[in-house]
Amino acid sequence: MSILLCGSLAYDTIMVFPDHFKNHILPDRLHQLSVAFLVPEMRREFGGTAGNIAYNLHLLGEVPSILATVGEDFLPYKTRLEYLGFDLRGIRLVPGSYTAQAFITTDLDDNQITAFHPGAMSASHTHAIDTVPDITMGVVSPDGREGMLQHARQFHEAGIPFLFDPGQGLPLFSGPELLVFLEQATWLAVNDYEAQLMANKTGLSFEQLATRVDAAIMTQGAQGSRVFTGNEVISIPAVPADQVVDPTGCGDAYRAGLVYGLSHHWDWNRTGRLASLLGSVKIACRGGQNHTLTRAQLNEKLQEKFGFSLDS
Repeated sequence: MSILLCGSLAYDTIMVFPDHFKNHILPDRLHQLSVAFLVPEMRREFGGTAGNIAYNLHLLGEVPSILATVGEDFLPYKTRLEYLGFDLRGIRLVPGSYTAQAFITTDLDDNQITAFHPGAMSASHTHAIDTVPDITMGVVSPDGREGMLQHARQFHEAGIPFLFDPGQGLPLFSGPELLVFLEQATWLAVNDYEAQLMANKTGLSFEQLATRVDAAIMTQGAQGSRVFTGNEVISIPAVPADQVVDPTGCGDAYRAGLVYGLSHHWDWNRTGRLASLLGSVKIACRGGQNHTLTRAQLNEKLQEKFGFSLDS
């Protein structure tokens, strides 16, 4: 299948404060906060939901297309995507803007202070899915609010099945708007917190929401995940990680497994287990796109954990 990933491409600038925020923030002066943190350790990562999903699909041997709006600082990311062999026809430069980026400062307790600049992502609604021809499957993931609404509607009107992955974009939408997304989408993927938030916003239980799509997938971290499809709930076990280093991008890795399984017409047991394995592989590495397992190594891990491979 020809897969189109609608979502963000972003830079993540991650800084480490070698102390504790609580030692430098006066509780009785929070109304007049003025504080600076020296951060001798800093790294810049390639990220964004669409970028992370695409990278994990690349590890599986897939070459999806990406629909995203980016800024004038995009050249390093563009060079990387070209090197990896991605189709860039769906990536549009917005003059006078920056590519979306997060600035994250972490202390020794793993507390985080994050500033996010959406930049060119806010113009995602100016870019239509028909920019990329011959699409047979889509993903609508966190992006500009109007872009997410528009791309879901375009997939639905074109009769193209798509996975709705609202992620951190979920608070942007009202309950009625979320129900419209579910009327249009074929599949839904959320974590357990997002599932509860959707239930609160719509006034429906997650089980009721799941009946509005072909399948709804809820991830639950170390407790694994569950697939609600028809009258069945399929439990997917978590894969213990070799080490827990950085959860950034784990959900995106999991979703890449879902997209791969769906595009190859796998059943939910195999699809969920591949997704679970990819999340486990990612969490053992810093950043959303620095894990480098080959397809052969992934096949070995699948055989070891679950008794099947990508090719069986």
